[in-house]
Amino acid sequence: MGRASTRSALLLLWLFGCEDKRPENLAPAASALAVEKPAAAKVASVAIQTASSRVSFSMEAHVEKISGEAPGSVDGELFVDLEDLSRSTGLLRVDLDQLTLYQEQREDEKSKFGERKKSDKQNADARGWLEIAPDAPAEVRQANRYVEFKLSRIENPSEKNIAAKGPGKHEITATVVGDFRLHGRKNEKRAPVELVFETSASGLETLSVKTTEPFAVGLEEYDVRPREAFGKLAQKTLDALGSKVAKTALVSVEFSARAK
Repeated sequence: MGRASTRSALLLLWLFGCEDKRPENLAPAASALAVEKPAAAKVASVAIQTASSRVSFSMEAHVEKISGEAPGSVDGELFVDLEDLSRSTGLLRVDLDQLTLYQEQREDEKSKFGERKKSDKQNADARGWLEIAPDAPAEVRQANRYVEFKLSRIENPSEKNIAAKGPGKHEITATVVGDFRLHGRKNEKRAPVELVFETSASGLETLSVKTTEPFAVGLEEYDVRPREAFGKLAQKTLDALGSKVAKTALVSVEFSARAK
């Protein structure tokens, strides 16, 4: 079998999950997401300022706490309906190549967690779990490299019509809702956010977004599991690692965006 054929076979194995039984709560498979601009007169298009963005998460198990930081990792575009924020849409992408993991350990549940440290092995293992490690085919690494969030609507904004408020700084609270895609799978997620609008006579100038509470992302939900190598699951399952690795990551996001 040629090199190209081997890569294709490995990609098919990854896509269809032939290696063993999948978790029961697995999210549906999904290719890259796309978004449409709302058909409204007062829609402002804003581009995310990647350099100022930040994504973080925490996972606390009984004897180990894992946290992750991905500064400068978010890009994308938002289409903000200034007359009705609920109709706003957008697409965010998070580059997992910017992610670094840290750990804190303790002897038992009665002890205090120790110093927060970076572990090269843990970071390498995480890339294996996400199938973005060097041993994964290039097609798979590229497919898994980006986490995506497709904003479908904004619920319960404390102010719905920003256009009516005139130029100035406007701070509101709301809940964003949309498809969250990770590791080739997607599920709807909701997150409470604080939105800060800077507007002028000509319209929206900048928008700052920050989650006020983290939202939960399940490892099993997105088929993120221990792997010894690409296409080969580790003998120790998530259940077996229960005292050291939590099954859910609590994710926080913040970024600013500027009118295009």
